[in-house]
Amino acid sequence: MKKNLSILMAAAMTMSVLTGCVTVEPKETTAASSEASTTAAQTAPAEGQTEAQADNSAAQAADVSYTIGIGQFAEHGSLDNCREGFLAGLSEEGIEEGKNLTVLFENAQADGGTSSQIATSFAAKDVDLMCGIATPMAQSLYSVAMKTDIPVIYTAVTDPVAAELAQADGTPAGNITGTSDKLPIEQQLDMIRQILPEADTIGILYTTSEVNSQSAVAEYKELAGKYDFTIVESGISSSADIPLAADALLEKVDCITNLTDNTVVASLPIVLDKAAKKNIPVFGSEIEQVKIGCLAAMGLDYIDLGKQTGRMAAKVLKGEAKASEMNFEVIEEAAFYGNTKVAENLGITFPESLSTSAKELFSDITQ
Repeated sequence: MKKNLSILMAAAMTMSVLTGCVTVEPKETTAASSEASTTAAQTAPAEGQTEAQADNSAAQAADVSYTIGIGQFAEHGSLDNCREGFLAGLSEEGIEEGKNLTVLFENAQADGGTSSQIATSFAAKDVDLMCGIATPMAQSLYSVAMKTDIPVIYTAVTDPVAAELAQADGTPAGNITGTSDKLPIEQQLDMIRQILPEADTIGILYTTSEVNSQSAVAEYKELAGKYDFTIVESGISSSADIPLAADALLEKVDCITNLTDNTVVASLPIVLDKAAKKNIPVFGSEIEQVKIGCLAAMGLDYIDLGKQTGRMAAKVLKGEAKASEMNFEVIEEAAFYGNTKVAENLGITFPESLSTSAKELFSDITQ
């Protein structure tokens, strides 16, 4: 039987050859093996390239996308500029919205409870990174994120140490870092003295629950005597308190200096209107406040601050550094901004030493 079977098999093979139907098994090639070969070729070091350099090149070539949550505490010019700058800073590092970046944005409208809800929502969506704009929002995000592995980057936080987001030496309190908009208070006092050589009292309106404002008021009090000023403060708990508090404060002071207090800044037009009726100057803390009617400011450029923050966030997203390893950063340079229209209305002339060195002078008031 075995012999007959062998004969039959041989005959079948002969017929296959004669009819051209001999089948040759090809070498097995699967999608997986092809992908593996491509990956190996991409990650193999090129001539003159180290293995680490090859790994880095492969990472850059990879099609990576990110989802981040941006929480902003309130809606006003300086914080809006921070957000704009933050996205620009990311874009400079190759992380661009609409290409490889999805942005979830929420505004708390200066409400602490809403800030907490936003933080919880971002965490539930397991974003790659959270960005907190302003101190209360940064605190809310970190409170939720510390229970996860989501890094937090903050900006426009006046005093990260007082806000318990950083240690006294600048190191992070956890998986969180960012940039501070610490006010150049001594430069501000010097500017006010140059513009108002006869002034004695400076008023400050601030929100008692904002630790950034408490910190700034304390520093103003500490430095005011050096420039022969007395600080008169007025604390509020909500925006509803501002009209009466402003009225009372304006009866006691020669001028007002405004902080980066989120609640007060959101209602700044009310303060400016009341001050203008009494011919009392209001000094701002950054460019947007000067645009809308503050006399002048030794302030920061919040778009630049946001860009600096965006570059830090890019390092975290790309895996080049951990938020927990990066000290918070501060923009050291402050510039003079003045509003010549406001000065004209008040009968004030800017000293030449300030006007000639101004980063920008505005000739009208925008609302």
